[in-house]
Amino acid sequence: MTSERQKPIRVLVVDDHRMVREGLKAMLRNSIIEIVAEADNVESSIEMIRKHQPDTVLLDVRLQGQSGLEACRIITDTFPDVAVVFLTVYEDEQYVFEALRAGAKGYMLKRATPDDIAKVLTEVRDGETIVDPGLTGKIALRASQTRPGRFWPGAEFGITQRESEVLAAMVDGLNNKAVSEQLVISEDTVKTHVRSIFRKLGVSDRAQAVSLVLREGIFK
Repeated sequence: MTSERQKPIRVLVVDDHRMVREGLKAMLRNSIIEIVAEADNVESSIEMIRKHQPDTVLLDVRLQGQSGLEACRIITDTFPDVAVVFLTVYEDEQYVFEALRAGAKGYMLKRATPDDIAKVLTEVRDGETIVDPGLTGKIALRASQTRPGRFWPGAEFGITQRESEVLAAMVDGLNNKAVSEQLVISEDTVKTHVRSIFRKLGVSDRAQAVSLVLREGIFK
């Protein structure tokens, strides 16, 4: 009788680049992973999960201008038995923190080999939470630098250091384009941070966010 560990891991691949999806299918063809479906945006990923009932979703951080982090929250809230593992090119440790907060069980970089991916998905199936070894050093360094009493503005609301920088720029009256230029990040990334800030502060627009910041004295 086939053991649970030997059973194929049924995977939905969610990435907005067709070549990436095709490459993953070719790479993982002879592994323990069975790619049962693919999707390129949040809406189609939900539809594919309902239809194919995968064990795991391999998800990119960005999807056609949408946030993979928000997709992760929706998937984990709607399908609590489905594990989400990020497979992305983004090495910023803030994305790792946000991914884990959103309910992800793993975060891998796209340079991972087929064996790496199979190993991580197997460990996730066994109940582990895995972060790419190439990122753990950065995360440990950030943790060592963040001691009690030395948090960035807004940390008490769950805001990350990068989000704090975006929020400060918003308070200064900068729009998304100006924020992206000041912080040297893409405008889509700024929009992702802004949505996350709104959610964490419990507000729905910039004016409410700035008002709360001023009322709470977040930037003293």
